[in-house]
Amino acid sequence: MRHLFQRRDFCSLALVSLGSLAPVAAHAQVAGIGDAINKAGRLRMLSQRMGKAWFGLGQGIQAESARRVLDQSMALFDRQLVELKAFAPAGETRDTYAQLEGAWGEYKDLLTGATPSQDKAKQVLEQAGKVLALAHKGTGLFEQQAGKPGARLVNVAGRQRMLSQRMAQFYLASNWNVESAVSLREINKAREEFVPSLELLRSAPEATPEIRQELALADNQWFFFDNALKARVTGAKAATDVFVSSENLLQVMDRVTGMYARVLG
Repeated sequence: MRHLFQRRDFCSLALVSLGSLAPVAAHAQVAGIGDAINKAGRLRMLSQRMGKAWFGLGQGIQAESARRVLDQSMALFDRQLVELKAFAPAGETRDTYAQLEGAWGEYKDLLTGATPSQDKAKQVLEQAGKVLALAHKGTGLFEQQAGKPGARLVNVAGRQRMLSQRMAQFYLASNWNVESAVSLREINKAREEFVPSLELLRSAPEATPEIRQELALADNQWFFFDNALKARVTGAKAATDVFVSSENLLQVMDRVTGMYARVLG
């Protein structure tokens, strides 16, 4: 009975929170090094979230929400890339964001150039991976710039957001018979990283009671998401469960990342 009640709460939350990340995440500029790591890491997540939404659109999975998620994510990526380029110091960090801008332009063309279709799906996955790699490099460079132990926690928390979206993206790819073997391998790799990273965040000395409370909620949302990923069924209903539960988990991990960024300063 308890899990049935939680399931109803989960579905209700999904209807409210889906696609609402952009207003929560928006800032006019980078406020400091903690905020820079947070926003740099958010670009990693958005690379995978946009892919997820594109695959959802192609299959008619949560089509209205997928369109909203894609549009908001693209706008947020554009805005925060500009902010990070302005904040980045000269040298390798600035060069990385110049490269990311080019990769993002190619990815955006794929996402918006035509109606999502299976013949473009592999290209979308590949370009999402290129954008992710450069965004990850940029995040690491900002972590090095911070030179504080707490910087790693912001990076790890932010990476959890990306992993949630990466697992969902590859699930939807597999559901469309796109790179099925690769997708399963990538989902399993992400799952193996996600669970111990939650424990690392929870056990860190910097974890405040408020952060631990949010991580307890993340545990609950992970329960739903992981069950959706592991369900031995395919089709629209299963894919919808993955899409929606990934959004709910993302909302929680975005708050956790922001909390760790504020602790860092």
